[in-house]
Amino acid sequence: MLLALDVSTTTIGIALFEDMGTYGKLKLLTQITPKIKTKNKTEELFRKVEVFEEYLKNNINNINRVIIEEPLLQSNNVYTIATLLRFNGMISKSVYDYLHIIPEYISSYDARKYAFPELMSIRKFKKDGSPLTEKAMAKNKPVLFGAHSFDVDKKDILWQIVAKYEPDVKWEYKNDKLKKENYDMSDAYVVALGHMHKMGIWIPR
Repeated sequence: MLLALDVSTTTIGIALFEDMGTYGKLKLLTQITPKIKTKNKTEELFRKVEVFEEYLKNNINNINRVIIEEPLLQSNNVYTIATLLRFNGMISKSVYDYLHIIPEYISSYDARKYAFPELMSIRKFKKDGSPLTEKAMAKNKPVLFGAHSFDVDKKDILWQIVAKYEPDVKWEYKNDKLKKENYDMSDAYVVALGHMHKMGIWIPR
């Protein structure tokens, strides 16, 4: 069994797969969103970790491998980056303590690239939407979401692919609108596929 986690300080996406040798069979796709608010933000992180640990103890067992997405450090806010790194480390320690497994890590870029290779494409348009010349395109290398506009909602694109792959998953809605927590769930799914494809263990569909 393989557990994949997409960790943020708000929501933790969880994907559980049975390793079938050349592919993974999805057994669970869910998320945890601890509703905890305290004046001390560090205490808040610890209490959220406790919620995650309780979930591990009650719901997850017989795990052989854990994959965690590395924090995406694009914020200009140093405090935000430090908090993401701290929380990711705390969740990693919980995995080690409760499942006795050293987690493996993958970047969000590699997870997406290897999970769904079809997302790699040469850009044909500029940021303003105007087409590139044949000469300009010839110099370009394939990039993630290259076939889409620069402002495309990447998480929604990924969710659409996962939803197509896994038609039996029950996604969460509020007032007929897809809840943002679904994106954490689909991201965890991408983490599992991306890592196992990159390692050459599972074969892309």
